[in-house]
Amino acid sequence: MKWYRHIDIGEQARKNRYRIIGKIRRNKLQMDIYVITLALNASDLLDIYPAYVLCQRHFQKQEYLIVGIAKGYEEAINVVVKIVTEVYTKTGTFGIREYIGR
Repeated sequence: MKWYRHIDIGEQARKNRYRIIGKIRRNKLQMDIYVITLALNASDLLDIYPAYVLCQRHFQKQEYLIVGIAKGYEEAINVVVKIVTEVYTKTGTFGIREYIGR
């Protein structure tokens, strides 16, 4: 699991961002926290996962790049919209991987 340097954090998650990130790194269970990652397949742009699934062994073996954090699923959707809109506005495409430099 890797972290994007310019991670997008939702407004509600921003208040406790250091605690949230620390718990994710230590594989602690967190309810109602979501992470946004680059999609593992080429046909999708981003994936949204509840943070607690990152504690599972399968997820620890994969190379996920976390690009956003949110508190609540609705905020996660808003963070995804913000990321996609920013990339499209700056590049004119939906090439999130290219924009992030991955």
